[in-house]
Amino acid sequence: MMVHLPERGVIEVAGEDRVAFLQGLVSNDVTQAAPGRAVWAALLTPQGKYLADFFVIADGETLLLDCERGQAAMLIKTLSRYRLRAKVTLRDRSDELKIYAAWDEAPQGEIVVPDPRHPEAGWRVISSVVLPDSATESAYHAHRIGLGLPDGTRDMEVEKSVLLEAGFDEFGGVSWTKGCYMGQELTARTKYRGLLKRKLVPVRVTGEMPTAGTAIFSGDDEVGVMRFGVDGVAMALLRLEAVGAALRAGEAKVIAL
Repeated sequence: MMVHLPERGVIEVAGEDRVAFLQGLVSNDVTQAAPGRAVWAALLTPQGKYLADFFVIADGETLLLDCERGQAAMLIKTLSRYRLRAKVTLRDRSDELKIYAAWDEAPQGEIVVPDPRHPEAGWRVISSVVLPDSATESAYHAHRIGLGLPDGTRDMEVEKSVLLEAGFDEFGGVSWTKGCYMGQELTARTKYRGLLKRKLVPVRVTGEMPTAGTAIFSGDDEVGVMRFGVDGVAMALLRLEAVGAALRAGEAKVIAL
């Protein structure tokens, strides 16, 4: 199964300092990006809150960031602030390169890398030509939601979300050994002091799908909020004690998968 993701874009990071430049800014170890191996990482605010996430994919003498297309301009502007004297160039190539997601069967394409977040996640494909779809976007989202995988600002809030709430530890989006990066302090403190109180989890919805932002209740207590949903499944940010309980969001019944 494969489908074009039109809301994804590509930023090219070139120059001899490209790896070192990103290494000091993002949550994961950029040195691990290699042909056939992508790295999933996030850019945080200095206070440690989520700004954007992307796949870092090595392509010859460049790194390609498979990112949310609507965030590409912001990412280039933000990264450029930290460029200083680094020998790095940043270019938005979203108009010439297309992103596809594939699962179940290995796809063909110019650049194909396994999605590093989960063994069943599938592959990311970057192509300069249009490839045939064999699935719908809704099918892709149902697939990734079933695995608990977040999808950018559909499921996370800019300048509000904390990485460990969104599963970046379990899904390999954080390196605990590479050294400092922007926003590291809050991420480390959340892990080592056991401060995690809520989590982004996949849920099954019975009834009409609530819109993102709808409050989730257990009895009279508000215990979470809905994120993106499709085909009876959704992501939801829940208090840890509410995971597994019978819940409701509007008129719909909700239960964590």
